[in-house]
Amino acid sequence: MRLHLAYQPPYDWPAMLGFLAARALVGMEVVADGVYSRSIGLNGLHGTVSVWPGTGDALEVELDFPDAAALPEIVMRLRRLFDLDADLAAMQRHLAPHPLLARLIDERPGLRVPGAWDGLELAFRAVLGQQITVVAAIRLAGKLVTQYGAAVRSSVPGITHVFPEADVLAVADLAALGMPKSRGRTLSGVAQALLDDPSLFAPEREGGVARLLALHGIGDWTAQYIALRQLRDMDGFPNGDVGLLKALEVVDGERPTAREMLLRAEAWRPYRGYAAQLLWTSLSRVD
Repeated sequence: MRLHLAYQPPYDWPAMLGFLAARALVGMEVVADGVYSRSIGLNGLHGTVSVWPGTGDALEVELDFPDAAALPEIVMRLRRLFDLDADLAAMQRHLAPHPLLARLIDERPGLRVPGAWDGLELAFRAVLGQQITVVAAIRLAGKLVTQYGAAVRSSVPGITHVFPEADVLAVADLAALGMPKSRGRTLSGVAQALLDDPSLFAPEREGGVARLLALHGIGDWTAQYIALRQLRDMDGFPNGDVGLLKALEVVDGERPTAREMLLRAEAWRPYRGYAAQLLWTSLSRVD
Protein backbone atom coordinates (compact mmCIF):
# COMPACT_ATOMS: atom_id res chain seq x y z
CA MET A 1 0.00 0.00 0.00
CA ARG A 2 1.26 3.47 -0.87
CA LEU A 3 0.47 6.49 1.33
CA HIS A 4 0.95 10.20 0.77
CA LEU A 5 1.52 12.17 4.01
CA ALA A 6 1.29 15.92 3.49
CA TYR A 7 2.99 18.58 5.61
CA GLN A 8 3.33 22.35 5.74
CA PRO A 9 6.73 23.27 4.25
CA PRO A 10 9.61 23.64 4.76
CA TYR A 11 10.72 20.15 5.77
CA ASP A 12 14.35 19.27 6.48
CA TRP A 13 14.45 15.64 5.34
CA PRO A 14 18.28 15.35 5.45
CA ALA A 15 18.28 16.30 9.14
CA MET A 16 15.43 13.90 9.96
CA LEU A 17 17.04 11.07 8.02
CA GLY A 18 20.44 11.78 9.59
CA PHE A 19 18.97 11.61 13.09
CA LEU A 20 17.23 8.30 12.39
CA ALA A 21 20.22 6.82 10.55
CA ALA A 22 22.57 7.56 13.45
CA ARG A 23 20.26 5.59 15.77
CA ALA A 24 19.10 2.79 13.45
CA LEU A 25 18.94 -0.63 15.11
CA VAL A 26 20.36 -3.58 13.20
CA GLY A 27 17.60 -5.99 12.22
CA MET A 28 14.84 -3.43 12.79
CA GLU A 29 15.75 -0.29 10.83
CA VAL A 30 17.52 0.35 7.53
CA VAL A 31 18.50 3.65 5.93
CA ALA A 32 19.60 3.42 2.30
CA ASP A 33 19.47 5.75 -0.71
CA GLY A 34 17.55 8.43 1.16
CA VAL A 35 14.85 6.01 2.34
CA TYR A 36 14.07 5.11 5.95
CA SER A 37 12.62 1.63 6.48
CA ARG A 38 11.67 -0.18 9.65
CA SER A 39 9.60 -3.00 11.05
CA ILE A 40 6.45 -2.14 12.96
CA GLY A 41 4.30 -4.01 15.44
CA LEU A 42 0.69 -3.20 16.24
CA ASN A 43 -1.99 -5.25 18.00
CA GLY A 44 0.14 -8.37 17.81
CA LEU A 45 0.65 -8.08 14.04
CA HIS A 46 3.88 -7.19 12.24
CA GLY A 47 4.85 -5.39 9.05
CA THR A 48 7.20 -2.85 7.54
CA VAL A 49 7.15 0.76 6.37
CA SER A 50 9.50 2.65 4.06
CA VAL A 51 9.45 6.46 3.94
CA TRP A 52 11.05 8.97 1.57
CA PRO A 53 10.40 12.52 0.28
CA GLY A 54 7.68 12.64 -2.34
CA THR A 55 6.87 15.16 -5.02
CA GLY A 56 5.40 18.32 -3.56
CA ASP A 57 5.06 18.87 0.15
CA ALA A 58 4.61 15.30 1.30
CA LEU A 59 6.38 12.14 2.37
CA GLU A 60 5.73 8.94 0.46
CA VAL A 61 5.18 5.74 2.41
CA GLU A 62 5.21 2.14 1.28
CA LEU A 63 3.35 0.07 3.86
CA ASP A 64 3.26 -3.70 4.18
CA PHE A 65 0.88 -4.63 7.00
CA PRO A 66 -1.69 -7.44 7.19
CA ASP A 67 -4.61 -5.48 8.72
CA ALA A 68 -6.09 -2.59 6.73
CA ALA A 69 -8.18 -1.59 9.77
CA ALA A 70 -4.98 -0.48 11.49
CA LEU A 71 -4.30 2.17 8.83
CA PRO A 72 -5.57 5.21 10.82
CA GLU A 73 -3.38 4.28 13.80
CA ILE A 74 -0.37 3.70 11.54
CA VAL A 75 -0.83 7.06 9.82
CA MET A 76 -1.15 8.84 13.17
CA ARG A 77 2.04 7.22 14.45
CA LEU A 78 3.95 8.07 11.28
CA ARG A 79 2.83 11.68 11.44
CA ARG A 80 4.14 11.87 15.01
CA LEU A 81 7.35 10.04 14.17
CA PHE A 82 8.18 12.46 11.35
CA ASP A 83 6.70 15.52 13.12
CA LEU A 84 4.49 16.34 10.15
CA ASP A 85 2.05 18.52 12.08
CA ALA A 86 4.59 20.81 13.75
CA ASP A 87 3.68 24.49 13.96
CA LEU A 88 7.12 25.66 12.86
CA ALA A 89 6.02 29.25 12.34
CA ALA A 90 4.83 29.66 15.93
CA MET A 91 7.92 28.07 17.43
CA GLN A 92 10.30 30.02 15.25
CA ARG A 93 8.59 33.34 15.97
CA HIS A 94 8.95 32.69 19.68
CA LEU A 95 12.62 31.66 19.51
CA ALA A 96 13.84 34.10 16.84
CA PRO A 97 14.51 36.99 19.29
CA HIS A 98 17.32 34.87 20.78
CA PRO A 99 20.36 35.45 18.51
CA LEU A 100 21.83 31.96 18.81
CA LEU A 101 18.53 30.24 18.01
CA ALA A 102 17.74 32.74 15.26
CA ARG A 103 20.96 31.77 13.50
CA LEU A 104 20.21 28.06 13.87
CA ILE A 105 16.68 28.55 12.53
CA ASP A 106 18.06 30.43 9.52
CA GLU A 107 20.46 27.55 8.85
CA ARG A 108 17.77 24.85 9.05
CA PRO A 109 14.31 26.43 8.74
CA GLY A 110 12.61 23.09 8.10
CA LEU A 111 14.06 21.25 11.09
CA ARG A 112 11.62 18.98 12.90
CA VAL A 113 11.76 17.11 16.23
CA PRO A 114 11.95 13.37 15.46
CA GLY A 115 9.28 11.40 17.26
CA ALA A 116 8.98 7.70 17.93
CA TRP A 117 6.98 4.81 16.53
CA ASP A 118 6.36 3.32 19.95
CA GLY A 119 6.67 4.61 23.52
CA LEU A 120 8.15 1.43 25.00
CA GLU A 121 10.78 1.29 22.28
CA LEU A 122 11.78 4.91 22.89
CA ALA A 123 11.86 4.43 26.67
CA PHE A 124 14.20 1.46 26.26
CA ARG A 125 16.44 3.45 23.93
CA ALA A 126 16.56 6.31 26.44
CA VAL A 127 17.34 4.09 29.43
CA LEU A 128 19.97 2.16 27.51
CA GLY A 129 21.58 5.48 26.61
CA GLN A 130 22.03 6.53 30.22
CA GLN A 131 25.72 7.25 30.87
CA ILE A 132 26.98 5.50 27.71
CA THR A 133 27.55 6.65 24.14
CA VAL A 134 24.89 6.59 21.45
CA VAL A 135 26.88 3.92 19.59
CA ALA A 136 27.08 1.67 22.65
CA ALA A 137 23.37 2.13 23.35
CA ILE A 138 22.48 1.22 19.77
CA ARG A 139 24.59 -1.91 20.01
CA LEU A 140 22.80 -3.00 23.19
CA ALA A 141 19.37 -2.21 21.76
CA GLY A 142 20.18 -4.19 18.62
CA LYS A 143 21.08 -7.23 20.73
CA LEU A 144 17.82 -6.84 22.60
CA VAL A 145 15.80 -6.73 19.37
CA THR A 146 17.38 -9.82 17.83
CA GLN A 147 17.23 -11.84 21.05
CA TYR A 148 13.72 -10.99 22.24
CA GLY A 149 11.92 -9.55 19.21
CA ALA A 150 9.71 -11.69 16.97
CA ALA A 151 10.99 -12.51 13.50
CA VAL A 152 9.26 -10.69 10.66
CA ARG A 153 9.06 -11.52 6.98
CA SER A 154 10.18 -8.49 5.02
CA SER A 155 10.96 -7.54 1.47
CA VAL A 156 13.39 -4.91 2.79
CA PRO A 157 16.90 -6.39 3.03
CA GLY A 158 18.23 -6.17 6.57
CA ILE A 159 14.89 -6.06 8.39
CA THR A 160 14.47 -9.30 10.31
CA HIS A 161 12.79 -8.55 13.65
CA VAL A 162 10.29 -6.27 15.36
CA PHE A 163 10.83 -4.58 18.70
CA PRO A 164 9.96 -6.99 21.55
CA GLU A 165 6.57 -6.94 23.25
CA ALA A 166 6.17 -5.62 26.78
CA ASP A 167 5.12 -8.99 28.22
CA VAL A 168 8.35 -10.55 26.95
CA LEU A 169 10.57 -7.76 28.23
CA ALA A 170 8.90 -7.61 31.64
CA VAL A 171 10.16 -11.10 32.54
CA ALA A 172 13.42 -11.20 30.55
CA ASP A 173 16.84 -11.22 32.21
CA LEU A 174 17.97 -8.12 30.38
CA ALA A 175 21.18 -7.76 32.37
CA ALA A 176 22.40 -10.84 30.46
CA LEU A 177 22.75 -8.60 27.41
CA GLY A 178 25.70 -6.88 29.07
CA MET A 179 24.35 -4.01 31.13
CA PRO A 180 24.29 -3.28 34.88
CA LYS A 181 21.69 -5.32 36.74
CA SER A 182 20.08 -2.13 38.02
CA ARG A 183 19.51 -0.94 34.46
CA GLY A 184 18.06 -4.29 33.49
CA ARG A 185 15.63 -4.03 36.41
CA THR A 186 14.66 -0.53 35.31
CA LEU A 187 13.89 -1.73 31.80
CA SER A 188 11.85 -4.70 32.99
CA GLY A 189 10.02 -2.34 35.35
CA VAL A 190 9.15 0.03 32.50
CA ALA A 191 7.75 -2.87 30.48
CA GLN A 192 5.67 -4.03 33.46
CA ALA A 193 4.45 -0.47 34.04
CA LEU A 194 3.14 -0.38 30.47
CA LEU A 195 1.34 -3.69 31.01
CA ASP A 196 -0.24 -2.22 34.16
CA ASP A 197 -1.11 1.07 32.42
CA PRO A 198 -1.45 0.68 28.63
CA SER A 199 -1.77 4.46 28.20
CA LEU A 200 1.54 5.16 29.97
CA PHE A 201 3.06 6.68 26.84
CA ALA A 202 -0.11 8.20 25.36
CA PRO A 203 0.71 11.65 23.89
CA GLU A 204 -2.68 13.16 24.65
CA ARG A 205 -2.65 12.27 28.35
CA GLU A 206 -1.74 14.88 30.98
CA GLY A 207 0.87 14.35 33.69
CA GLY A 208 3.10 12.18 31.55
CA VAL A 209 6.42 13.33 33.01
CA ALA A 210 5.20 12.79 36.58
CA ARG A 211 4.14 9.22 35.77
CA LEU A 212 7.52 8.51 34.19
CA LEU A 213 9.43 9.97 37.13
CA ALA A 214 7.50 7.66 39.45
CA LEU A 215 9.09 4.63 37.76
CA HIS A 216 12.20 3.10 39.32
CA GLY A 217 15.39 4.23 37.58
CA ILE A 218 13.75 6.98 35.50
CA GLY A 219 15.29 10.37 36.20
CA ASP A 220 14.50 13.80 34.87
CA TRP A 221 16.71 13.54 31.75
CA THR A 222 15.05 10.31 30.65
CA ALA A 223 11.54 11.52 31.45
CA GLN A 224 12.05 14.79 29.58
CA TYR A 225 13.55 13.02 26.56
CA ILE A 226 10.56 10.66 26.38
CA ALA A 227 8.21 13.63 26.85
CA LEU A 228 9.76 15.40 23.88
CA ARG A 229 9.95 12.53 21.42
CA GLN A 230 7.00 10.33 22.43
CA LEU A 231 4.57 12.50 24.40
CA ARG A 232 5.28 15.27 21.85
CA ASP A 233 5.72 17.94 24.50
CA MET A 234 7.65 20.67 22.68
CA ASP A 235 8.72 22.06 26.06
CA GLY A 236 10.36 18.77 27.05
CA PHE A 237 13.96 19.65 27.88
CA PRO A 238 16.58 17.04 28.87
CA ASN A 239 18.57 19.38 31.06
CA GLY A 240 22.21 18.43 31.58
CA ASP A 241 22.34 16.59 28.26
CA VAL A 242 25.97 16.38 27.15
CA GLY A 243 25.12 17.29 23.56
CA LEU A 244 23.23 20.42 24.60
CA LEU A 245 26.06 21.50 26.89
CA LYS A 246 28.57 20.93 24.12
CA ALA A 247 26.51 22.90 21.59
CA LEU A 248 26.40 25.90 23.91
CA GLU A 249 30.11 25.53 24.60
CA VAL A 250 30.85 25.70 20.86
CA VAL A 251 28.97 28.98 20.67
CA ASP A 252 30.09 30.61 23.92
CA GLY A 253 33.59 29.16 24.22
CA GLU A 254 32.84 27.87 27.71
CA ARG A 255 30.67 24.97 28.76
CA PRO A 256 27.80 26.04 31.02
CA THR A 257 26.68 24.08 34.04
CA ALA A 258 23.38 22.21 33.88
CA ARG A 259 21.87 24.84 36.17
CA GLU A 260 23.10 27.68 33.95
CA MET A 261 21.66 25.96 30.89
CA LEU A 262 18.31 25.44 32.59
CA LEU A 263 18.14 29.10 33.56
CA ARG A 264 19.01 30.14 30.02
CA ALA A 265 16.33 27.87 28.59
CA GLU A 266 13.59 29.49 30.67
CA ALA A 267 13.29 32.19 28.01
CA TRP A 268 12.66 29.49 25.39
CA ARG A 269 9.46 28.16 27.01
CA PRO A 270 7.10 26.70 25.85
CA TYR A 271 9.34 25.43 23.03
CA ARG A 272 12.48 24.35 24.87
CA GLY A 273 12.35 20.98 23.13
CA TYR A 274 12.45 22.54 19.69
CA ALA A 275 15.36 24.72 20.85
CA ALA A 276 17.11 21.55 22.05
CA GLN A 277 16.67 19.95 18.62
CA LEU A 278 18.20 23.04 16.98
CA LEU A 279 21.19 22.79 19.32
CA TRP A 280 21.65 19.04 18.85
CA THR A 281 21.51 19.38 15.08
CA SER A 282 24.07 22.20 15.11
CA LEU A 283 26.65 19.62 16.18
CA SER A 284 25.92 17.40 13.17
CA ARG A 285 26.84 17.68 9.52
CA VAL A 286 23.65 16.80 7.64
CA ASP A 287 23.27 17.97 4.04
